[in-house]
Amino acid sequence: MTHAVAAPTLKMGIPIPNAKLGMWLFLGTEIMFFTAFIGTYIVMRMGSRGWPTDTHVTHINIALGGTNTFVLIVSSYFVVISHDCLLTHQYSKAWRFMLYTLVLGCVFLGIKGIEYTGKIQHDILPGHIPENNRQAMEKVVTQFGALMDRKLAAEFPKEKTREDQRAELNSSIQTLTDKTPRTPAEEKTLKDRTALSRLNTEYISLKEHVRADITLKVPHEKLDAIRKEDNAPSKYEAVTLDEVNHKVDEILSDPETKSLAYGLTPAHPILYGNLFASNYFLMTGFHAIHVIIGLFMFILILMKGSALCVDDAILVENIGLYWHFVDLVWIFLFPLLYII
Repeated sequence: MTHAVAAPTLKMGIPIPNAKLGMWLFLGTEIMFFTAFIGTYIVMRMGSRGWPTDTHVTHINIALGGTNTFVLIVSSYFVVISHDCLLTHQYSKAWRFMLYTLVLGCVFLGIKGIEYTGKIQHDILPGHIPENNRQAMEKVVTQFGALMDRKLAAEFPKEKTREDQRAELNSSIQTLTDKTPRTPAEEKTLKDRTALSRLNTEYISLKEHVRADITLKVPHEKLDAIRKEDNAPSKYEAVTLDEVNHKVDEILSDPETKSLAYGLTPAHPILYGNLFASNYFLMTGFHAIHVIIGLFMFILILMKGSALCVDDAILVENIGLYWHFVDLVWIFLFPLLYII
């Protein structure tokens, strides 16, 4: 007599934990997310003749980018070590290597912060980059005007308008000039305000020459008369970016004005500079956000402390998968943005 054998119970789905499947599905959406950014960058890069590639112009630091690549690769290795230690019940070692990974992630963000600081200092920011000579000259004038506003406001905080501040500046210079004898403090004030007045005169002259598009070789005093002439711009040479930058260099090298003009810099056009900066900050910024999310995950694991055990292996593995993805994205971004 034969006995029927019950058929084995069928389990539907892929033979992996649900959490791991969920992580892979999530990473699939993340791959599409970054593929859109990288694809857009490649299309723009290949379709824009004259795209900025000189690292001295874009202030891309290949050494820092390469260091960050090494940091992320090592951190991914440490995650693997941490996971393996959990499986072999070496819990304190697993916790320690997870801490190393967290530290390396913070190092990555610190280096990226240094790079961002350099971009901000050189004003390599979306919407801030002149792409032709005219825009570069206008940027110098705008930068110079903002500098003068800060200096005048600091010197005469009670005066609210630029005109009143200039009037007070001229009045104080005249008052101190007429006064005799003057104390050492008054001598210093007179010297400083005279230098500020001179810097303000240089600003007004530069601004009006650029706005009138007339060479700096024409004295500022003649500009009002020239403006009244018919077809005046066609009778005189146009102002050039070299002239404007040379004037900035003169101001910065003059002992009387260089300390007051700190922060004023020559401007140079960067063709497609704003597109480059937009892509750079978009891709590296979103990548940095993903790094920060990963660091929070590591902190959650580290908060378990001595309670960390083999039951957490699946969680650590899933976090490791996420971290490997973050590492992989950077391996694509590094050559695209820093090397090619």
